[in-house]
Amino acid sequence: MKKLSLLTIGILLCLTSFAQQALWGGTPIVSPEVHDDYTVTFRFKAPNADTVQITGDFLPTEKIKTPMGLFDGPGKAYLKKDANGIWTYTSESLKPELYGYSFIVDGLKSTDPNNAFLIRDVATVTNIFLVGGGPGGLYKVNDVPHGTVARRWYDSPGLNMKRRLTIYTPPGYESSTQEYPVLYLLHGAGGDEEAWMALGRLSQIMDNLIAEGKAKPMIVVMPNGNVTQEAAPGEGIRGFYKPQFMEPKTMSGSYIGTFMDIINFVEKNYKVKANKENRAIAGLSMGGFHSLHISRYFPNTFDYVGLFSPAIMPNANVQSKVFDNFDSTLKAQMDNGYKLYWIGIGKSDFLYKAVADYRAELDKMGMKYTYVETDGGHIWKNWRIYISDFAPLLFK
Repeated sequence: MKKLSLLTIGILLCLTSFAQQALWGGTPIVSPEVHDDYTVTFRFKAPNADTVQITGDFLPTEKIKTPMGLFDGPGKAYLKKDANGIWTYTSESLKPELYGYSFIVDGLKSTDPNNAFLIRDVATVTNIFLVGGGPGGLYKVNDVPHGTVARRWYDSPGLNMKRRLTIYTPPGYESSTQEYPVLYLLHGAGGDEEAWMALGRLSQIMDNLIAEGKAKPMIVVMPNGNVTQEAAPGEGIRGFYKPQFMEPKTMSGSYIGTFMDIINFVEKNYKVKANKENRAIAGLSMGGFHSLHISRYFPNTFDYVGLFSPAIMPNANVQSKVFDNFDSTLKAQMDNGYKLYWIGIGKSDFLYKAVADYRAELDKMGMKYTYVETDGGHIWKNWRIYISDFAPLLFK
């Protein structure tokens, strides 16, 4: 008994030591520090480093070479080292927004060890910080009633698997007897059912818009658009693996053709208004592609459609019945009537010309739409703005 007690005490001491190490082992450095004038100071301790840079979406863009060509990407700036080996950089005054950044230490990219807040975009992890006020105020957790976010598994007979999606229900849903309209909100290539929550700040945006009376209370369904994935990386039976930008068969048409599996699950399990007038679909990039084709392929299903920086057509080698009769199904969608067909894109987006060509086709056939053009490119900053502007227009 005595030996057992000594062993127990030893284990507790080790655990206490480990806990204290986790709590007190870091350097007491504040980074990032958002000042009253909206400038932000970043700090990184590396006394033996030769250079430390910061890269982030708050810096002027620079051209980045990719397999698809040159695109605008986050710029870089150099930090200055003091006598204690702490490198510092202070930004210009920033507009209210959610920003991401990383450090580059002697050429090696690093997260900020003093900032515990990170998000994943495809396979890249970056730190984030929020400058509040203005549009940034929508992305904050404010003192307002909050909705509920759930991860649900549903059966997809069309894809022959159980799949995972994320659902936002508005404040008061659980205790209410009323039925709600539904927005189906789709992610882009490399994303999954977590993308709009983590990168898009969807729940914060909806809570704040509803509290301000700018948007009607609605359910928002965020499915996984990668048909070979049953769930986001690390959340399914495939376990932990490196995410990739484009999963197999992602734009093959199979997600489009089986989308009613998702609608059927939602309308069976949630208090919804199950009709065209109370359904909306929207998505970014690949999700814009999916929204365009789902709403066309099921031409009497959605009264509201949002295309955020959308890809337009599949690769020419893709063969699927869902892409047949494109013009006639689009005309059927137009003839059936709808309340809003909304298109938004950034002026420097690499999909800008494809969207301009698609708009010309809509103009030719007389299909009415709302068009919004913003600064910037193919970035989450724009997509957060688009959903913030689109949601208040729904279900009026």
